Amino acid sequence: MSDTHLHIVSFNVPWPANYGGVIDVYYRVKALHDAGVRVHLHCYTYGRPQAKELEQWCDEVFYYRRDTKPWNLLGRRPYITSSRHSRSLFRQLMRDDHPVLLEGLHSAFTLEQIRAYEKARGLKPRTILLRAHNVEHDYYSQLAKVEPRMTKRLYLRMEARKLLRYEPVMREATHVLAVTQADANHFSEIGCKSVVLLPSSHPFDNVVAVPGKGDYAIYQGNLSVGENIEAARYLITEVFSRSHHRLILAGCNPSGDLIDLAGRYPNISLVSNPSDEEMDSLIANAQVNVLYTKQPTGLKLKLLHALYCGRYCLVNPEMVAGTSLETLCHVADNPQAMMSLLDMLMDRPFSDEDLRFRSLHIGTLYSPSENARILKGLL
Repeated sequence: MSDTHLHIVSFNVPWPANYGGVIDVYYRVKALHDAGVRVHLHCYTYGRPQAKELEQWCDEVFYYRRDTKPWNLLGRRPYITSSRHSRSLFRQLMRDDHPVLLEGLHSAFTLEQIRAYEKARGLKPRTILLRAHNVEHDYYSQLAKVEPRMTKRLYLRMEARKLLRYEPVMREATHVLAVTQADANHFSEIGCKSVVLLPSSHPFDNVVAVPGKGDYAIYQGNLSVGENIEAARYLITEVFSRSHHRLILAGCNPSGDLIDLAGRYPNISLVSNPSDEEMDSLIANAQVNVLYTKQPTGLKLKLLHALYCGRYCLVNPEMVAGTSLETLCHVADNPQAMMSLLDMLMDRPFSDEDLRFRSLHIGTLYSPSENARILKGLL
């Protein structure tokens, strides 16, 4: 039995692993377990029940209620952080001196608590790692730009300002774990002591894309999220409305407006709430995975999904910013360039040579087991 222990504080229950942030957490926990780390997982419950599935990877799993009362909106801390303040969590963490991994700026209240406790008693600083899923204030600013509801838009702008002011707390972490090189550069610039590039964890061990040729393109994502709705609208109105190629939009809970917009065009269809198996099949059999974002922060797990499981990837520059994955994608920065590349790719079979090139060049940087080894070495 390994003597390497790690507390992980997750902003939500990471099962089922069905959206970006919790996919990263869940597969990191699994990879660390496989690497011999004894994980003590602490989860805030927020719209998700407790999950027995987590117990197979963890020595212990604890749950804490997120405090969503309105007064948490009023303080100096961001709401995503102030609503995750738990004395019970702090007491559990102080029962030993094992390293702590905090998932997201969401969990940084705990970083403040531990450092204040250490300073008050003159204790040696504990090893505390902070996983940065994004440059959060940039992420919230971009969300605000595409949010149609005024009250939600005001909240996102206010949260972005608070996140910008609160970000220096990250300097208190022993190591900050960034998902892209661009994010890593930012955290170094604001004075974080040790910034380690650690791309997102995911369920893919090998590239399993299928050589051949499909007859449609696909855009996939959570279709109830403003960023993805905006991307889908862009692809419909600026690209596929002017093209004869088929587009399938696939994802959970699409808005009524998006359903109506897609329905105007005979070459565009929408698959609502596909199962995991159906989504995997749609991605694998598509000729082109089209991915678009206006947010150059963080690493888009849907991009990794497409690269490991799909054929050609057609993206805009923001989708691959700071990822080193641009050599594996076809990059277009405007609708005309995207349509031109789409015409070429829809007519060109994905070959065995394409598969070998991708398998070779995706390398170890995005390997969950390699990243678990790197993380274990920081403990």
